[in-house]
Amino acid sequence: MRKIQLISCLQLLFSAFAFRQDVPPRLQLFLLIGQSNMAGRGAVDAAQQPNPHIWMLTKELSWVPARDPMHFDKPAVIGVGPGLAFAQKLAATYPALNIGLVPCAVGGSGIDVWKPGAYYEPTKSYPYDDALRRAKKALEQGQLAGFIWHQGESDSTPDKAGVYEEKLVELVNRFRKELNAPNVPFVVGTLGDFVVKRNPDAKTVNDALQRATQHIPDSYCVLSSGLTDKGDSTHFDTRSAQTLGQRYADVFIQKKLIKLNR
Repeated sequence: MRKIQLISCLQLLFSAFAFRQDVPPRLQLFLLIGQSNMAGRGAVDAAQQPNPHIWMLTKELSWVPARDPMHFDKPAVIGVGPGLAFAQKLAATYPALNIGLVPCAVGGSGIDVWKPGAYYEPTKSYPYDDALRRAKKALEQGQLAGFIWHQGESDSTPDKAGVYEEKLVELVNRFRKELNAPNVPFVVGTLGDFVVKRNPDAKTVNDALQRATQHIPDSYCVLSSGLTDKGDSTHFDTRSAQTLGQRYADVFIQKKLIKLNR
């Protein structure tokens, strides 16, 4: 595992210096937030070609060409999530768009730790506070264009699922207020069919995700129906994570949410 991580780090450094050193001005920024399926747990393909229009903010708050794995919440298990495929589809649709991805997801984190001051012991982190800090740093390089949220597996319990919608609405409002982004699109994704199959409370969370977007302005819900897991009944496999990312992108494309003249 350490060898794989070392190779990934070396590839990342090579991409940053050999591919292109200058970060494009006025990036369109997308905050990648939620838990493990946003962070990504799919198998990583070592042969990745960076795109000069897609960048990501590292753990150290520097910009490098985007590649998987993008997140750093749990280094031993990080992998492919929806973020890069999301950006690749946007870049293919809008060739002039310069994209900045801001990875902030934290595996296992319930929605209750996505609030100010909440500490998450398994990763020794403050998911919400850390996301805000990273977002504000990213804003020095561009403008916020979207929130991309996938979370809810940890809240798929009898005592939590029923209040999930209320907490999601609070989270959306809080993020938008803190980042002065009242009209920035907030796109959520439903939990995988494989999660619902083994846990009926996950359906309650999925229903809440869809209902919430019906009364939150400028919010949308992406369905994960038909996607497959990596064999653990919890995490999307590589292809499904990428397909989910493309579905997120489809919302921005079909709803014409990308503003090229920013």
